[in-house]
Amino acid sequence: MNLFRNNADIKLDVLKEVGNIGAGNAATALSTLLNKPVDMAMPQVNFLPFEAISERVGGSEAVVVAIFLRVEGDAPGNMFFIINREPARRILQGLLGFDAAENDDYSELELSALNEIGNILAGSYLTSLADFTGLRMSPTVPSLAVDMAGAILSYGLLQFGTMGDDALLIDTTFLEGPQEAEGHFFFIPDPESFEKLFRALGVPI
Repeated sequence: MNLFRNNADIKLDVLKEVGNIGAGNAATALSTLLNKPVDMAMPQVNFLPFEAISERVGGSEAVVVAIFLRVEGDAPGNMFFIINREPARRILQGLLGFDAAENDDYSELELSALNEIGNILAGSYLTSLADFTGLRMSPTVPSLAVDMAGAILSYGLLQFGTMGDDALLIDTTFLEGPQEAEGHFFFIPDPESFEKLFRALGVPI
C-alpha cells in the first residue's frame, strides 16, 4: 500500500472533487425526497486504515446507526454509512420532522428513513466515483443495524469476507436550519481495486 500513498495529495484532490459532486447530488436527491431544501457542507475527505474506522466514530463500543452494502463491478469493495446516536436524532428531527426517542429503540419508520438517507448518500457518492472513473460500480441492497461500531464492522467482515487495508473516508455534514448533523461515509475497496480506481482517475501509481 505504500505505493498508493506516494501521490497522496493528488489522490485526495481528485477524491475531494468526487466527494463534492457526490454531496451535491445527495443534497438534490434528499431535497426532492423530502420536498424541502437540504444543504450539505463541503465534505472532508481522507484515507485511514480499516482498523481505525471504529476509533473515528467514537470507539469500538460506541453505539451507532450503520447502513452497509457491497459494491460490485469493476472495482468491488464495501461501503458503510455510520451515524452516531445524537446526529441520527438530529437528522430524524431536523430533516424528517420525527420526534425521535431518547434511546436506541427506533421505530420501523425511523429506521426505514435513516436507511433511505444512507442509501441515497451511498448511491450519490458511488455514482460520482463511477462517472469519474468510467468503471462499472453498482451497490447491493443496503442493510441497516444499530449496534456497537466494533460489532458492526465485525459483522461486515463475516458478511463480505476480507476487507481491504485502507478506507476512503468522507465526512458528510447536513445543514438544515440551526441544526447540523455529521455522518461518516466509508468506502473500503478490495485490495486489487485501489490500483484500478486510481489508474482510471489518471493518477500515477
